[in-house]
Amino acid sequence: MRHVISGALLALAAFGQTQPKRPVRVVLGGDIMLARFVWMAAQQHKDAAWPFHKIASVFREADLAFANLESPFAETGPFFENRMVFRTHPSMVEGLLAAGIDVVSTANNHSRDAGPQGMRFTLDLLAKHGIAAAGTLRDSAEKHEGVVIERQGVRFGILAYTFDQRNGNHMEDDPRVAMMNPATVAADIAALRAKCDAVIVSMHAGVEYAPRPNAQQIRFARAAIDAGASVVAGHHPHVFQPAERYKDGVIFYSLGNLVFDQLERPGVRQGAIAEVDFLGGQLAGYLVRFVTIRNTVPEF
Repeated sequence: MRHVISGALLALAAFGQTQPKRPVRVVLGGDIMLARFVWMAAQQHKDAAWPFHKIASVFREADLAFANLESPFAETGPFFENRMVFRTHPSMVEGLLAAGIDVVSTANNHSRDAGPQGMRFTLDLLAKHGIAAAGTLRDSAEKHEGVVIERQGVRFGILAYTFDQRNGNHMEDDPRVAMMNPATVAADIAALRAKCDAVIVSMHAGVEYAPRPNAQQIRFARAAIDAGASVVAGHHPHVFQPAERYKDGVIFYSLGNLVFDQLERPGVRQGAIAEVDFLGGQLAGYLVRFVTIRNTVPEF
C-alpha cells in the first residue's frame, strides 16, 4: 500500500490545472556488501552484476536511486576474509551500474576496511563511473557538504552519517568520515537547503538484528527532520525496522540488507526497498517493498 502524504492532492493541483507534473520517484535501498561470498558468487557466475538482476529494474526505473555501500573498493586483495572486514574488487562496481544506483552512502562502520587509501580509491572509482557518494571525503581538509542531484527539475540534497567508523579495528576516528551528531546534521541541512529543494539523510546506526530503533537512531533521525530533511534512510541493523511519519517527513529506521551474504540469523534474509514520491520539493507519498535474499541475491 502506498502511503499518501496529507495535502499531496493540493500540491499536485498547484503544478497546473491541465497537465500536472508526474511525481519524482526516489528509491532507497539498505546495505550493499560486495565482498566475501557475494564476490565469490559473482565470480562463479562470471557476472559482477549477478546479485542485482532480480531487483535492478526497480532502481533503474526510479528518477533517483540510493543505497548504502557497506564495502569500500580496494586496489588489492584479499577480497575474501574470514572476519568482519569487507574489501571489494573494483569490477563489482558493475553491479551498481547495472542496478542504476545513482548515489551511495560511504559512511558506515566499514568505511575504512580498505585501508588509509581505501576511501579515496572508492570515491575515485565511483566518480569515474558516474556514481555520486556522500559521507566520506578524499581529504581531511574538505568539508562534509553532501551532494546535490537534480531530477525532473527537482534538486535533491543527500547527506550521510554513521554512528561508528572504527569497527573495532582503529583507535581513533578519521575526520574524512561523517559522524552522527544532531547539532551537526542540523547545521549541514541548513547549509544544503540553500542549494536544493529536498534533503535526504542517510543514517548508519542502530543495534544489529534489533527489530526496533534505539534512542540514538530516533534522536538523530527526528533532529534531521526537524532541521528540514524530508527523508531519513537508515541501515546497519541488517534487519528491517518500521518506518515512521514524523512531522513533514518520513523516517525509515532500517531498510535492512539489500545485497549481503548473511544467512544465519533470523530476519537478515528479508530487507526492504522504499519508494518515495515527491511533487516538486514536497514529499507526496511512500511505499515499502520487501525483498528476500536467497544465496546473496535479493528478489521480490
